[in-house]
Amino acid sequence: MRRENQSSVSKFLLLGLPIPPGQQGMFFTLFLGMYLTTVLGNLLIILLIRLDSRLHTPMYFFLSHLAFSDVCFSSVTVPKMLMNMQTQDQSISYPECVTQMHFFIFFGCIDTLLLGVMAYDRYVAICHPLHYTTIMREELCIFLLAGTWLLSGGIALSHTILLAQLSFRADTIPHFFCDLAALLKLSCSDISLNEIFIFATGGLISVLSFTGILVSYIRIGVSILRVPSTKGICKALSTCGSHLSVVFLFYGTTMALYIFPSSSNSNDKDIIASVMYTVVTPMLNPFIYSLRNRDMKGALGKLFKSGILFSK
Repeated sequence: MRRENQSSVSKFLLLGLPIPPGQQGMFFTLFLGMYLTTVLGNLLIILLIRLDSRLHTPMYFFLSHLAFSDVCFSSVTVPKMLMNMQTQDQSISYPECVTQMHFFIFFGCIDTLLLGVMAYDRYVAICHPLHYTTIMREELCIFLLAGTWLLSGGIALSHTILLAQLSFRADTIPHFFCDLAALLKLSCSDISLNEIFIFATGGLISVLSFTGILVSYIRIGVSILRVPSTKGICKALSTCGSHLSVVFLFYGTTMALYIFPSSSNSNDKDIIASVMYTVVTPMLNPFIYSLRNRDMKGALGKLFKSGILFSK
């Protein structure tokens, strides 16, 4: 069926961030710096894991893919937002809007599922250290990663197909990117199927990831309490501290956005939560993993020393 039969608009207008006109330049510089930090920081993590053989373990295998997903997730929305701020042209074409929504859902699901997979990896490492290499073998890691990508791709594609069947009565999106919930509010079609699918897929992703994280850390806690010792607690904190920090940051902003939404009269809270979710969290992840992780700091120091020696 042709697109013009499905949508009455050829482009949308993104209202963007609620920034006073005189401060556009300052916020453009701020978000550009945050985006570059996100890209360079996560690419540095991927580079360190690739170059240092000590980091060729399941934990860092999943971390490298989380870093790649964070770069892509941020790149889906931030460059367009920056371009709109710089050019003052806030329009986005219908195909571009649907594509942005598709990849936003895709990489958002990947991030969510990878956090659950990484929690399981930490559970095996702490509770079954003697069998870690046997359980977390390469085949299982690839299977878990492939399952994450395939499930995320299927969910994103399904949302995209369902959205393509809708007609729209308005073209103004009160957001800085094409958020699915915001698009559904503009539709003049029956969106009950879309809402049911959002509830079903959101529940599936949440159950798979959050339940996996919760069960893994409960079992880790039980394992530590069985033989309480300062050394055991410190080891668990050093092993899980970075991952827990990212989990709290990720789910904290997600709950603020989707579980405790703002009133229909104001979108400022939703937009601020979205900025935290799409811009701040991917930027902070490299700092969390590099500053709280001894292996990453060692690999970074090794790379830095190698660079100094090479320059000489």
